[in-house]
Amino acid sequence: MDPIEALERIAFLLERAQAPAFRVKAFRRAAEVLAALPPPERERRAATGRFTDLKGIGETTGKVIAEASAGGVPAYLVRLEDEARTERTGPDGAAEAGRALRDALRGDCHLHSDWSDGGSPIELMARTARGLGHDWAVLTDHSPRLKVARGLSADRLRAQLDEVAELNTRLAPFRLLTGIECDILPDGSLDQDQDLLDRLDVVVASAHSELRMPAAAFTDRLLAAVADPRVDVLGHCTNRLLGGRAVRPESTFDAERVFAACARSGTAVEINSSPYRLDPPRRLLALARDAGVLFSIDSDAHAPGQLDWQINGCARAEAAGIPAARVVTTWTADELLAWTRDRTVPG
Repeated sequence: MDPIEALERIAFLLERAQAPAFRVKAFRRAAEVLAALPPPERERRAATGRFTDLKGIGETTGKVIAEASAGGVPAYLVRLEDEARTERTGPDGAAEAGRALRDALRGDCHLHSDWSDGGSPIELMARTARGLGHDWAVLTDHSPRLKVARGLSADRLRAQLDEVAELNTRLAPFRLLTGIECDILPDGSLDQDQDLLDRLDVVVASAHSELRMPAAAFTDRLLAAVADPRVDVLGHCTNRLLGGRAVRPESTFDAERVFAACARSGTAVEINSSPYRLDPPRRLLALARDAGVLFSIDSDAHAPGQLDWQINGCARAEAAGIPAARVVTTWTADELLAWTRDRTVPG
């Protein structure tokens, strides 16, 4: 097994399992160090199994490299793969909840890179999405007002569009679509130049500030956002946080009115798959289903391993009885783009 692939796969599995960030970074850093070695030196070290004298490679990562260089699958990776397999099937071998819907997914409308508050380069996020079986994914870094997340100014977003265009020439037939997670401002307007929003393939609109507004005001805020024809997906609508570094209660709003407005405008409601969000809650997921809205099952990934979190959203959607045809992330890229352009729904 190629040792760089082994290190990257371990990092992916650790991220998926929500391991501490320092453990993930150790394997990614070791992969970078190994990739930077001249081929002759790498071959010489592989012959001797000596890697731990290199800065950035410790005892555990060095052992992984040595075992892979010797032609085997590292024991550490074998253990993580076994744990992931058990998680997917359960101890009795039953199918993982949400697996049928997950197999129907073709893409992901919400992910971040290190251009904003993600931890990895755009290309690594795109290649990981492709490796998970996706045909497409949408890059949705934050908008400028969210300074704590290094939100993209108009100029930085334009530069990102150029980078995505170049990357797509190398990743085809996989397609990385252009997008943004655009902050919904308190008055319901969008935090980016309107002309620039028109250039993007997909716009996810989410609230990130003043989340404890009175219910009537917050309802008006969301209604204004979903009425904007540029908005394709309403992101993590209640804004709750379930754990990790913070716990936050739901924003309060008239969900029946908001979901009815989404159904009228053709705006999809996001089923956010992050284990720290799982938004909307079950009761609101059922209300949105009955309102007739479209859905977008998204990872909200900020790191490559988190892209596999979509299974969480798929399990919740299946439990709520949401058909795959109403999930925009099961559509082809061309079908998705026809929908974002003029709300044409496949079939």
